[in-house]
Amino acid sequence: MPHRLPAPLGVLAVVVGSLLFAVNGTVAKLAMQAGLSPTRLVEVRCVGSAVVLVAAVLLVGARRLRLRDRHELWSLAVLGVVGVALVQWLYLTAISRLPVGIALLVEYTAPLLVALWARFVLREAVHARVWWALAACLGGLALVAQVGEGVVLDLLGLLAAAGAAVSLAAYYLLGDRMLSSRDPLSTHAWTMAFAALFWVVLQPVWTYPFGTLTEPVGVPGGTTPPLWALVVWIVVLGTVVPYLLFLVGIRSLGPARAGLLGMVEPVAASASAWLFLGEAMTPVQLVGGAVVLAGVVLAETARRRPVDALVLPDTVAP
Repeated sequence: MPHRLPAPLGVLAVVVGSLLFAVNGTVAKLAMQAGLSPTRLVEVRCVGSAVVLVAAVLLVGARRLRLRDRHELWSLAVLGVVGVALVQWLYLTAISRLPVGIALLVEYTAPLLVALWARFVLREAVHARVWWALAACLGGLALVAQVGEGVVLDLLGLLAAAGAAVSLAAYYLLGDRMLSSRDPLSTHAWTMAFAALFWVVLQPVWTYPFGTLTEPVGVPGGTTPPLWALVVWIVVLGTVVPYLLFLVGIRSLGPARAGLLGMVEPVAASASAWLFLGEAMTPVQLVGGAVVLAGVVLAETARRRPVDALVLPDTVAP
């Protein structure tokens, strides 16, 4: 069984990872505004991250990449495609059409989906407050979208954000299962490698628009770094490091607590987008965001811990 970090270090890992993900939303949007499409950006993000992670595992011990059986291989493949490749693509599509904060609020209803999955599929005992959580999330999202106020948000962007929520919920559930028997680094390397393979098959590397990577990008502060500098940031500090920190946090705290702490991301992302992109949310949308976060907190506390699950109190599946 892989070693678990103490809970305080797990908390720190999730919070730092969430802050890095939050800033990455702003950096990614700048890269897309400079000419990279969401699919091309997620491709270079996955391929670059896979190269870094596999190299890191080979340096610290290649034996960590060993697989127990074919079932584990398929589980890692699903985690990589659904929980990484699709989450990233859907999220980037969403923020290309919506303000970053709104896209993340929709995506971060994932913990509610985890609670509902536990109740209706895994047949876990769940507190009645999960229904209040569902009502709060739906009501809060209606306020964020300002339904009835004549404000029209991009439908494709909203659908992409909702799809990202489903994929993120799958990431929490599948990741928790995998981390009961694998260390975070090798798990991250395998999943990112499968995500990279998925995108390379769909979009061969030789068709990539490499010429755009040298184009200057105007960023707040008056500087104009080349696009490749933003891509390096997205790969290293926006993907490799925060994903690894999140897996460490899930391993230490379980998916429920990690998901709750991950609520730092939409708040920090909204602040980052406001400071650097000028994306401000209206007072009604801010109230709606607070209601959504409250609903997610309720969802996170709705699952009752099974009496016989004292060793792994937050695991979703045995």
